[in-house]
This record gives sequence, structure tokens and C-alpha cells, in this order.
Amino acid sequence: MKASKLDEILKKTEQEIALNHKEVLSLLSITSQDELNRVTLVARKLRERYFQNKVFLYGFAYFSTYCRNDCTFCLYRKSNKSVPRYRKNCAEIMSTAHGLVDSGVHLVDLTMGEDPQYHNSKHGFRDLVQMVRDLKQETSTPIMISPGLISPEVLWEFREAGADWYACYQETHNPTLYSRLRIEQSYDERMKSKSAAKEMGYLIEEGLLAGVGDSTEDIADSILMMKKMGADQVRVMTFVPQDNTPLADWGTNSHFRELLIIAVMRLVMPDRLIPATLDVDGLKGLDKRLNSGANVITSIIPPSSGMAGVSQSSLDIGDGNRTVEKIIPVLRLNNLEPATQGEYQTWIKSRQAFLTNLEREGVKCG
Repeated sequence: MKASKLDEILKKTEQEIALNHKEVLSLLSITSQDELNRVTLVARKLRERYFQNKVFLYGFAYFSTYCRNDCTFCLYRKSNKSVPRYRKNCAEIMSTAHGLVDSGVHLVDLTMGEDPQYHNSKHGFRDLVQMVRDLKQETSTPIMISPGLISPEVLWEFREAGADWYACYQETHNPTLYSRLRIEQSYDERMKSKSAAKEMGYLIEEGLLAGVGDSTEDIADSILMMKKMGADQVRVMTFVPQDNTPLADWGTNSHFRELLIIAVMRLVMPDRLIPATLDVDGLKGLDKRLNSGANVITSIIPPSSGMAGVSQSSLDIGDGNRTVEKIIPVLRLNNLEPATQGEYQTWIKSRQAFLTNLEREGVKCG
């Protein structure tokens, strides 16, 4: 890109003037490290404008790796018979969640595959809903649920029990690519579930998977769709090929693109939460993601929990590198600090109040 054109786009973002599709596409087409450095510098400035030097920390409890779906990118797809699986009971999940809270996380993310034990039974989620209620009453800690696609009725039960966030990743907003990734799963139903959750008062996390057949235009479309739908947290992860899956031989991806996407997300949505995941490169990849404008660290997993990651099922878990204790020194090397629990809860309340005011005024999210 010509330097003058990049200057023009970056000036607009610093002034928080909305970028059009062509400008987002131009940013995502950057290939040089110097240009990336210029983009990430502005991304960090915008992060500081809204969040100062504070970063939020998310604990991760992947409590069931059983799944009824056959996603081509996922290690735990139902047809992969070679992978060991587990299903934690409510007491085990609660123990892990309490340990995460005690370690200093700001949120507990309760994640599962679309486990038939829960999804294929009329009252399958009853115990989990009660567990969320108990966890909220005992800790007052914000809770994210990531149960896959669930009915509006169950979604509402979790909301009434105290869940604050609903994560249900589309992975791509290209329906054709989606159909190749999420086999025999409805694109529209997955999108509708997030709209329904938003109407119930949930905050929404949307996510995309990069390097799995997506074009630069697909990524631009996804970023603008995330903004349009009013996602409160927006995530990107680089695809990691999984053994014994259709994409096992896909090849590894450069993480340059993920860093660029994080930065462009920050430029397009400066006030949103954007994660730096530990699930792709572990602790060693945290620094670059923070420098790209991320302000949330996700996939914090206690070494003694017996729970796995998603993209990298065991990376950095057993040796304790996915813990708050190991993360804080990396934050401080980047002149960042973990927020207090009060600061995170204040952000949640202010975001919810902002969205309520928009709804009263009849303004579409974005």
C-alpha cells in the first residue's frame, strides 16, 4: 500500500471515523512488517484510549470434549475415534471454576462440545444451569457460557441463572466456507442464536478462524459483520491442523495474519474486547498479540484441572504456563496490568447500559 494511503486510513481510525469495506480490505492486504508495525501502534493507542493499561483475564473450563458435530477443523469432531475424551461432572467443574476465581481471573468461561448427553435430552442442561446459579451466588464472578447452539429456552435459563456472556463462534461469515467447516450445521440458526441472546441481555462473543480457506475479503466481511451485529468481544484464532481430521494436512499458517487481524479489529471496533489467546502459541505468543491491540487474555487453564485446550489441547497446561501467575510478568513487560475485578464488572455494567440506551433510542448495534 502507498504510504500516503496508509497515512490517510490510520488518521481516520485515530479520529474514530468509520472505515468502509475497501479501506478494511486495504489494511488486511498489508504484507510488510513495517506497515504492520504502523497499524499496531495505532491499535495500541486506541486500546489505551478506552482501557488505559488494563487487561482482563479469562479462566477456561473445557468440561466436555464429546460432541455431536463433525466440524472439519476440530480435533474433537464426532468421527475422530482416536482422540481421548472426557466429561467432567458438576463437582469437578465447580472445583476448577473456584480455583480459577481464586487465582485472579475476571471471568470463567464454561465451554463444551455439543455433548449429546446434554443436547439430546429434554432436561439435559438442568444440572449445568443450577451449577451456573451456584457459581454466580458463591463467587459473584462473571460467567461466559460456550455450549454450542442451544434452544432459546435453555439460553434464557442460563441467563436467569446468572450467565453474563454467550460465545457461539461462526468462524467465518462466508456461508459457502462455513458449510465446509461446520458440516450440516445451519449458518442462519447459529447467527440467530446470537441475536436471541443479545435480546435476552447477554453480552456476545463472536469469533473467526483464520487460515482455513478464507480470503482477505472474507476476513474483511467478518470484521464488518462483527461490528454490525454489535458483538461485545471479537476474536480471531489461527487455524492449527489437527490429527485424524479432514484438514490434518492443511499446513501450518503464518501468525502475521492473525496479528494484523487483531490490529484491524481494534481499529474498526476500538471500544470492544479483543482476546489474545493462549490456545495457539501458548505463553510465548502472548507478547505479539498484546502488541497488536488485544486487551483480554483467554484460555487460562489450571495445570491440575485435567482439562484441555481447543486448538492446542495440551500446550503449556501441564507446566503451569497458562496461569495468572505466569501471565502477569508478560503484561508488565508490555507496560500493562491486570484489571481489578471491580474494573471488569464496571466495564460490563457500562457496556450493558450503553446497549440498553441504544435499544431505547432504536439504534442498531454497531
